[in-house]
Amino acid sequence: MKFRASHGVCIFPHSTHLNSLHSQRRCFASFLKKLHKTTQARSFSNGGGGGSKGDSFLLPGATVATLLMLGALHVRRMYDDRKVEEAQEKGTEFEFQPDVKSTFLRLLPLRSISRCWGLLTSVEIPVSLRPYVYGAWARAFNSNLEEAAFPLDEYASLREFFVRTLKEGSRPIDPDPQCLVSPVDGTVLRFGELRGAGAMIEQVKGFSYSAFSLLGASSFLPLIAKGDVNEESSEPENASREKSKKSWLRVSLASPKVRDPVSACPMKGLFYCVIYLKPGDYHRIHAPADWNVLVRRHFSGRLLPVNERATRTIRNLYVENERVVLEGLWKEGFMALAAVGATNIGSIELSIEPELRTNQARKKLLHSEPPEDRIYEPDGIGRTLKKGDEVAAFNMGSTVVLVFQAPISLSQENRDSSSEFRFSVQRGDRVRVGEALGRWQDQ
Repeated sequence: MKFRASHGVCIFPHSTHLNSLHSQRRCFASFLKKLHKTTQARSFSNGGGGGSKGDSFLLPGATVATLLMLGALHVRRMYDDRKVEEAQEKGTEFEFQPDVKSTFLRLLPLRSISRCWGLLTSVEIPVSLRPYVYGAWARAFNSNLEEAAFPLDEYASLREFFVRTLKEGSRPIDPDPQCLVSPVDGTVLRFGELRGAGAMIEQVKGFSYSAFSLLGASSFLPLIAKGDVNEESSEPENASREKSKKSWLRVSLASPKVRDPVSACPMKGLFYCVIYLKPGDYHRIHAPADWNVLVRRHFSGRLLPVNERATRTIRNLYVENERVVLEGLWKEGFMALAAVGATNIGSIELSIEPELRTNQARKKLLHSEPPEDRIYEPDGIGRTLKKGDEVAAFNMGSTVVLVFQAPISLSQENRDSSSEFRFSVQRGDRVRVGEALGRWQDQ
């Protein structure tokens, strides 16, 4: 038996589900018409005649594409969050499992895709639609719009909204001088002390990568040869630290050389912390302590995604991706901050070096190009930052890896001393700029 429907007549008149779908389609069509009329009115109010017709279609198209993207991302985020919550309830931890999808991702032109995404997010949104678009983004990614420094209708594009500043006082900085604060808003993925040969950082359970591969072979990461471990432990702590500072400056700024991380161990008290920024987080990076930045190192790598699934399936994820590394000294010794890019987040802007450009089109197809180094002031002064000063910004969410020296008791008997640095966060904790990552007390 075949059914036919006349215009405006439903095949199954008693089906409430089909009626609701039909009403939703009509509402969506009406919404699209309003978008088109609003943009046309804005175009003519700006004095546009026949030449403005292209803009009247461009803006609604970009806005509709953005809204559809927000809906898809919202559904995916809810699904991923639910899986993580279920795993946490069971007390299980995901282990590293290589996936064939990661091989496929390497074949995609993710850098070009990210640049196209950057152009899309830079398109100006009609003023009347801005609160709705940004509100949809905030609902999808749990952003707090009350912290924004300006009204929503003053952010001309999604890109401006991504890197928005916050109201004064929204991120109080912990004033404790014996405290290292979080440089970003995000989720603590991994943290710990660098020990053993190679100074390995854990990406996920079952896989680690070398700190040198992240920071660069010319990094002045404080390492000592295996045979010198006992000798180093016998030196007074203050004398050893002062001697190390001078040697780092001399080696890194005068004639940096590549050291073999396999045959060297980290000095006492070398720690790391990995913080992931979600798309809805505040995207600016701040100084975790009073800090003299001496070297900037830019790696023009891939732009693979850095979400939770990617960290479990892609080897050397942070090492392969494009990143900007800042190295310098603070009162406790060495400190480095690596801002790692990702898909659609290829743009990393430095407040201390505005002329730096990332995710630029490259002439070479190889991803193993040597990094571009820049020394800030060869006299060793560098760029002086106070705790909480703005350093850089992502044009969406990504990852920051912090590697630093902190006080530690050299004698095994005093390893529980209050003078030793201790993290005050746990894996999976949500942190905000200015909140303490760890503390110690003066001896």
